[in-house]
Amino acid sequence: MKALIVYESMFGNTGKVAEAVAEGVRGHMAVELVATDHAPAALPEEVDLLVVGGPTHAFSMTRANTREDAVRQGATAATTTGIREWIGRLHDGAHGELVATFDTRVARTGGRVRHFPGSAAKSAAKALRKAGFEVVVPPESFWVEDTAGPLFEGETERARQWGERIAAAVEHKAGAR
Repeated sequence: MKALIVYESMFGNTGKVAEAVAEGVRGHMAVELVATDHAPAALPEEVDLLVVGGPTHAFSMTRANTREDAVRQGATAATTTGIREWIGRLHDGAHGELVATFDTRVARTGGRVRHFPGSAAKSAAKALRKAGFEVVVPPESFWVEDTAGPLFEGETERARQWGERIAAAVEHKAGAR
């Protein structure tokens, strides 16, 4: 079995989560980890699991203008293709690959804990279902302390464990087919 993990990361936090998820999945299957700017336009035939992750901007997946805002705020990666655009390039119709989505979200501003509404992971899952994919586990959010991060303590370990759960769910689903 093989997994493809496609992620978008502006400040590096989502990339760290994607790496941790890959580590968890890797205990069960081969993994290819790729940023959206370098992701294939068509999924390779050997992919059984697609994991897509990105930061939550303006309550959803990023757009060109929210990525430009992130760069003005000091983002280290100027991503030209976000998960929204990448998902939009995938063909519609029945897909054999199972999918899971995640995002990073701000949980603290000005020293006070505050959870902002909206989720890139939920939006991505909805778009992928509409394109014909089956979501194998519910979307997951990982928390950063502020726009630029860092990730809250324990989030990379939680991401690794989530990757293990995804892989186990895929194995279970494959065994039931």
